[in-house]
Amino acid sequence: MSSRATSGPARCVMVLGTTSGAGKSWLATALCRWYARQGLRVAPFKAQNMSNNARVVEGGEIGSAQYFQALAANAVPDVRMNPLLLKPERDTHSQVVLMGQVNEALSTLPWRGRSERVWPQIAQAFDELRAENDVVVIEGAGSPAEINLMASDIVNLRVARHAQARCLLATDIDRGGAFAHLYGTWALLPKADRALIHGFVLNKFRGDASLLAPAPQQLQELTGVPTVATLPMWWQHGLPEEDGVFDDRSRASGVVTRTVAVVAYPRLSNLDEFQALKNVPGVRLVWARTPADVAGADWIVLPGSKHTSGDLAWLRAQGLDRAVAEHAGRGGAVLGVCGGLQMLGEALVDPHGIDGNAPGLGLLPLVTVFEREKTVRHREATFSGDLVAGPWSALAGVRIAGYEIHHGQTAAHPQLAHDGHAVMPEGLAWQNARGNVLGLYLHGLFEDPAALQALFGTTAPTLDATFDGLADFIDTHFDAGVLAGLIA
Repeated sequence: MSSRATSGPARCVMVLGTTSGAGKSWLATALCRWYARQGLRVAPFKAQNMSNNARVVEGGEIGSAQYFQALAANAVPDVRMNPLLLKPERDTHSQVVLMGQVNEALSTLPWRGRSERVWPQIAQAFDELRAENDVVVIEGAGSPAEINLMASDIVNLRVARHAQARCLLATDIDRGGAFAHLYGTWALLPKADRALIHGFVLNKFRGDASLLAPAPQQLQELTGVPTVATLPMWWQHGLPEEDGVFDDRSRASGVVTRTVAVVAYPRLSNLDEFQALKNVPGVRLVWARTPADVAGADWIVLPGSKHTSGDLAWLRAQGLDRAVAEHAGRGGAVLGVCGGLQMLGEALVDPHGIDGNAPGLGLLPLVTVFEREKTVRHREATFSGDLVAGPWSALAGVRIAGYEIHHGQTAAHPQLAHDGHAVMPEGLAWQNARGNVLGLYLHGLFEDPAALQALFGTTAPTLDATFDGLADFIDTHFDAGVLAGLIA
């Protein structure tokens, strides 16, 4: 396939799913790398993403899934690849990010009333990407057959029609009912839109694929759509899941030498930055929701949060505040990242109604004030050489690259400065006087090779290796000629 196999606007391949969690995000990532390896210019696109996992790009922030898809496509991540990002703060409210920037007016609009307001920007972003590339790999959201939402849909069928995309419909066969999900989804689509479905994909299959017969053939007779891939269950594909905690199982490679408990509060954010820990030999990663989950942990991590005061209240309701304090009191290692750093301080002060007021855990001598303006930027910074001896002293002098996404601005408590000190320039990190509690505003510590080497004496597989593995996987398990045929 040549470097410009297509003519005119880019060919569009879209991944739809029968449900959330069907595997759309990682499959779209795999397609981005597969087409990029054919010498094509590729861009990912998702019109609207609802996620608290976000990354900093030029112009603001986008969902982490599209960020990784862009890297897989060998493209520079761009706000146009995810023009609308909804970041849930409560069950009935989300912060709306349009073209990379928080839009307070849209955040107050009813969900259905928002669609027509944002569609022109979504369509323009897509059209620009299509004009600049050979292939656009589009990811849908949830299911395209939610008939209660179909009239205001701006992420599934409206995009598919606008792009005249060739769509794959994926389902999670491990959940059961896969053929009913596929047929029911197809049957609920408007007749004109059914023609856009070019293949069914069975994901997360275990066992003997020959036992599936005669269902795929019967399904094709009913719908006219072939089943083009049966993808085996693959626990360690290397990408974090788009929706929720990526792995509830406690796993480790080799003999466990360190247990890291990451507190999984309801509005945790940027959980994808902990994916690398799954690949560090000897590390057991635990998602903690109760005091029992952190018992025996070597490190406790308080991750980012989209609603810091709310998650702090949840932490207290579970009794995890006491568990964290007792762990720290015994000299155990505690790390707070972004919202987690804010929780470790003395107080959260919210004069503008951004997040909420709350007392902190009091493990670092800090006060956080929430500001209207949001800090969104890439940063590189070096840990000072005077980190107190203890679990985090290995980071002394280590320079890491990461990113900031936060409303809070944090400073030392004027009366408690003797209880800790800044260990990075511009207040990016603090350590307590004892040395076992560290707060860090930079996301991405465990993704930085220098930090992994300092903390664990090893590094994790590169993202490029992960992307190539995904492309190899679909190349093996899709029917011959299907992937090339989708853009022919």
